[in-house]
Amino acid sequence: MRPIAIPKNILKYNKGRAELSPEISGIAERFNQLKSETPLISIIIPAYNEEENILKTLYSLSQTTTKHRIEVIVVNNNSADDTETLANACSVTCVNEKKQGITNARNAGLQIARGEYVINADADTIYPQGWIDDMVNPLIANQSVSLTYGKFSFVPIAGTPRLVYFFYEYISDFNRTICKLFKEEALNVYGFNSACRRLQCLSVDGFNHPPGTNEDGWLAIKLREKGYGQLHWVKFTRSIVWTTDRRIQIDGGLYKATYDRLVKNLKFNSFKKQD
Repeated sequence: MRPIAIPKNILKYNKGRAELSPEISGIAERFNQLKSETPLISIIIPAYNEEENILKTLYSLSQTTTKHRIEVIVVNNNSADDTETLANACSVTCVNEKKQGITNARNAGLQIARGEYVINADADTIYPQGWIDDMVNPLIANQSVSLTYGKFSFVPIAGTPRLVYFFYEYISDFNRTICKLFKEEALNVYGFNSACRRLQCLSVDGFNHPPGTNEDGWLAIKLREKGYGQLHWVKFTRSIVWTTDRRIQIDGGLYKATYDRLVKNLKFNSFKKQD
């Protein structure tokens, strides 16, 4: 069951820089307790001008209940604001990638990651406490799983009622089920909510992808076709991540974004057949 409203445990993180700045010392202290020189899990977060969002993401990740050794890597992709300063203040690894673009940023994080497992996140997304383990456990338990991907919900920032997104998300879940059963499951994979094995990811040229496709879904296809195993959909309600709806607003609103998604599905399947 998807939540209609944003849960209270998520709302406490859903604040801007000014409100969350007093939490920075606590975030840093928590990450100092969690991080390790020999992490099992690397969480990679590309960031471009995210000073208003990065604290909510890091604050939520700092409250994880995982017992695994972790590292958090923020890849600052030419931000002109205080993204880098805030990431450093929170005591996570922050590296700079001068070549612009999400694919370049994700690849930069992958190159320096030390964990056996890599979790892909974003700098405008809130992560529940059990998310890390729910994403990685299927990979640990089953060598025939090459990549996991999870569910997400939207935090409205531009006036669209949360109730509208509630119904939209159920329709999207139905579409993902169709993709999984009858079409191309890789279309379900989003870079802000997926995990894989680092060495396997490196062996397929990381997040590089053909023009007209996206880095996240194409990585899933490469891993599967390399023979590393199938994809695994993490469906736990407790591990739904909450991301802003700015992607939809940038795409021109909910209806246009839905149309563009359908076009993307057709293009993705076309590229896969050609490959």
